[in-house]
Amino acid sequence: MTFCLDTEVIPPNNDEPIKNVIILLHGYGGDGKDISMLTLNWKRFLKNTLFLCPNGHEKCEINPMGFQWFDLSKNDEKYILEKSIEAEKIINKFIQEVKNKYEVLNKNIVLCGFSQGCMMAINAGVTSEQEYNCIVGFSGKIINRDNLQSKLKNKSKILLIHGDQDEIVSSTFLLEAKDFFKRNKFDIQTNLIKNCGHHIPIDASSIALNFIKKNLEFL
Repeated sequence: MTFCLDTEVIPPNNDEPIKNVIILLHGYGGDGKDISMLTLNWKRFLKNTLFLCPNGHEKCEINPMGFQWFDLSKNDEKYILEKSIEAEKIINKFIQEVKNKYEVLNKNIVLCGFSQGCMMAINAGVTSEQEYNCIVGFSGKIINRDNLQSKLKNKSKILLIHGDQDEIVSSTFLLEAKDFFKRNKFDIQTNLIKNCGHHIPIDASSIALNFIKKNLEFL
């Protein structure tokens, strides 16, 4: 079976049986190979876990070598929301393909993303009929709070991490997301990394790994 998105597939070590799946969504202009770098450390500590790093469904407008989940060439909130909803549908289709192929349930799936990928992980994660194991986001935000409010369907656990010196996506969006999810009674944890810009430093990767380890079950 092939997926609807071109995907970097990183299997468990030593042919371990697959119990859990972590889906990693890259940022604007990136690709699956970029974000798969997180797995180099994570897979040593996450037994029975398959990592899937799909490319966005569109070539990036500003970086044709990379991909995007939605277009950012227009500074138009309505347009961005419409394009993100299209991406959400494609990601949901991809997740269903993953569930069918590997015979896993939402409770065995972690949605994780960086920047634009974080935004999509949030949207797809909390609008699903069933909770995911957890959602982990780096350097992202809620695309449209009113729209998301109208679509909330589950209370998946969430961890959001952001650099306090982020020059691309302001760290104030971390506070806005925390407030939104707290008001909606989510179990949400946040971590602001000092002296950190728009990237995933080692300490942020370690915080995310420990959060995932606490939530996943292993054979």
